[in-house]
Amino acid sequence: MPPRQQDLRRYLRPYVYRWFRGKYGKPTPPQREAIPLIKKGENVLISSPTGTGKTLAAFLAIIDNLYSFWESGDLRDQVYAIYISPLRALNNDIRRNLMEPLSEINSLISSEGRDPPGIRVAVRTSDTTPHEKQKMLREPPHILITTPETMSIILTAPKFRTLLTNVRWVIIDEIHELASSKRGAHLMLSIERLEELVEGGFQRIGLSATINPLDRIARFLAGFDDSGSPRPCRIVDARFLKKTDIRVICPASDLIRDPPDVINESIYRTLVDIIKKHRTTLIFTNTRHSTEKVVYKLKKLFENDPEVRPEQIEAHHSSLSRSVRLDVEEKLKRGELRVVVSSTSLELGIDIGYIDVVVLLSSPKSVTRLLQRVGRAGHHIRETSIGRLVVVDRDDLVECTVLAKGALDRMLDKVRIPMKPLDILAQHIVGMSLEKKWRIDDIYRVVRRAYNYHTLEYSELLNVVEYLSGKYDVSDFAKVYSKIWFDRDEGLLGRKRSSRMIYYLNSGAIPDEAKIRVVDEKNRYIGDLDESFAEILEEGDIFVLGGRTFQVLRNDITKVMVRKAEGLRPTVPSWFSEMLPLSFDSALMVGRFRRELYARIMENLDDLSPVYGYLEKVYGLQRHAAENIINYFLEHIFYTNGKIPSDKTVVVEVWWDQGWGTTHIIFHYLFGRRVNDALSRSYAYVASKIFRENIRVTVNDNGFMLTLPSIYSVSESILDNMLRSVRPDNINSILRSVIKRTELFKKRFRHCAERGLMILKRYKGEEISLHRRQVNANTLIDVLDEMGDHPIIEETYREILEDYMDIENAMKILEWIHEGRIRVEYLINDRSARAPSPFAHNIVAAGVSDVVLMEDRKKLLVRLHEDVIRELERKGIVLRKYLVNQADGDESLGRVKG
Repeated sequence: MPPRQQDLRRYLRPYVYRWFRGKYGKPTPPQREAIPLIKKGENVLISSPTGTGKTLAAFLAIIDNLYSFWESGDLRDQVYAIYISPLRALNNDIRRNLMEPLSEINSLISSEGRDPPGIRVAVRTSDTTPHEKQKMLREPPHILITTPETMSIILTAPKFRTLLTNVRWVIIDEIHELASSKRGAHLMLSIERLEELVEGGFQRIGLSATINPLDRIARFLAGFDDSGSPRPCRIVDARFLKKTDIRVICPASDLIRDPPDVINESIYRTLVDIIKKHRTTLIFTNTRHSTEKVVYKLKKLFENDPEVRPEQIEAHHSSLSRSVRLDVEEKLKRGELRVVVSSTSLELGIDIGYIDVVVLLSSPKSVTRLLQRVGRAGHHIRETSIGRLVVVDRDDLVECTVLAKGALDRMLDKVRIPMKPLDILAQHIVGMSLEKKWRIDDIYRVVRRAYNYHTLEYSELLNVVEYLSGKYDVSDFAKVYSKIWFDRDEGLLGRKRSSRMIYYLNSGAIPDEAKIRVVDEKNRYIGDLDESFAEILEEGDIFVLGGRTFQVLRNDITKVMVRKAEGLRPTVPSWFSEMLPLSFDSALMVGRFRRELYARIMENLDDLSPVYGYLEKVYGLQRHAAENIINYFLEHIFYTNGKIPSDKTVVVEVWWDQGWGTTHIIFHYLFGRRVNDALSRSYAYVASKIFRENIRVTVNDNGFMLTLPSIYSVSESILDNMLRSVRPDNINSILRSVIKRTELFKKRFRHCAERGLMILKRYKGEEISLHRRQVNANTLIDVLDEMGDHPIIEETYREILEDYMDIENAMKILEWIHEGRIRVEYLINDRSARAPSPFAHNIVAAGVSDVVLMEDRKKLLVRLHEDVIRELERKGIVLRKYLVNQADGDESLGRVKG
């Protein structure tokens, strides 16, 4: 049972308690529960939404202890508490928010006739000046605020390191964000190195937004002891403390037949209406491109509006400079903005003041992300977080409907934590060698205490140590030299002379993203592409740059050579690399919804009123939104004779596009883009062997499409052969051979080699150009591949297969298919069919249409839809017969337009 409110009096000093009561009144539930646990010295994970006081809960107990040290004359010049956040911008907020209570508590002490202590707080990041660092050595902060990257540096700084030997508390904020990336593995190795330095250890406090499962995050926070047992950690679960009001808004009466400009106007009319009804609106899009587009359009719409001025509308995303982002944040805090449009940069807990409604323009791609975004609204614990999901097409409507219900039902996605990243391990071994000479057995003991590495094999550690000490000699091909010495007989290792500066200049887990030059056949400069977009381009791909169309001739990641391709359809959308993938857990929920709704429709086909009532009551949909979904399902049911893909059924469809003379094999796999990326490449590899053709792959969250360049005969036996050829026991080897020579592998290898200190970003104070680094990477791949079992090569495969793709769940799907838990159905269309099945239209549109211009994509979707309706009418199926009964005599509600 959580302690009663008055119990806090037992845990806080009288003047600290008096300040808290005077400032905040009642403690929030996470404060009531967490403060006593922290005061008792337990490791604690606090999970609650923004505005519930979890940061203060962590700090108040620590501040109270620092005043206790002062009272006993034991407050020394050393660091007692370290607060670590992934955001530098958040660090300055935290310092400001700490100085205020310290000043006010000191005033209370002064009013009692006592001289208060000078409890010091300082921020140390890569922005900290040498003068400020020297000041910290003279007057160490009692509370140090820093980032994961700086934490790893100060552990090796000889003078500052001595100030950390008596650390009592470490607070990790936004731990949910860190746990799911290599930055988390990087930080937890630093934490274990600190544990080794601090006699008696320290207390760990994790602060998290909504995430699942909490016990796994608690294990990530606390790690393991030397015996391999998990350290204890208490969980304060207040994830669903705040009330939420989440609704799906369908802006158009007919998402498929209404013209693109009508739907677009409806979307912006909806946004304008929401903005005018609220004081401050935060709009999330899913790409930076969309963010800029929405801001531009809203500024135009409010140009002459007396209520909202264009200067009160701003964008916030990671491509903007830090100064611009900070300016937007400050304006938000001062209440000067009415609208901020963001991609993902405002999901984390930056203090942005009061937001009273969050709008999500299209699906957030996971229940957890939906709750985190909506949680930014209603900053106080007693306020309701209001979220509105505005949908853009029928698949988006289905997805948002499922996610909104999942959020209200607290069906959170499971967090995925990268395990055993060897590049991060290599970096930390170099860092540890700077501290002292180590026995390799002691390094193994310390490293395995971190959650990410608790399953690390001794042989894996030894391989990394031998790589760092020069086992793989590649000096004839690239300037790669050993960073440590290692005496295998003695089991000892230590640093090389140049390693300290290399480590300081190159440590960290965030890869450098660069601009890639685009040139024509004569090497004339055309423009630049983001590296994340350039990595997916392959020879023959067509894309748009600066409003013109180009075809890729060659891509070596340092430069993309193209030729003009006027009049040809782009095959890769400019925003694709930014798109968030639908999480696996959420994808399964979408599949279950399709299965259950199909069953309800078939049970009530003569009178669909109960189905309408179900969607309106259980999912909170508007009447016309329910109509859009039911129409969509009926079209697919009748067009395919009831072959509905779901969480229990996959449908493999063959459609011949006579207009373009191509064959499309469409896999309706409702498992999210990361799983589908792995499966699609594997099936494409098998198909290329069968047909002896290059296969083009199109992937989205609801499936993938393999496109053959000519008309081929594709039978059920061929499809059977393809599906049997990819199994749980061989998909790993298939994918390794498929990705080995891709630009994706080259880029990711460079990132891993940089993290593993094989390729240096900076040397002797000089920045090494991206071009030179990538050339070195390309050379090293060929050399190391012949040596076999190199840890950086192996880590590149692991990162692509586990972090970029989702091979674990792809193998699970293959197991379910081979065991019969997922049924496989084939849908081979008549060769004269002008359209594939309705559920395939968005996949087809992404693969064969001008995906850059929404209008052109929309035209294709409308044409495919009209072809479906004509085919149904040719078969004598008139959908209004099934729809009119539930429409209370109003045929317009149930008609199929077209």
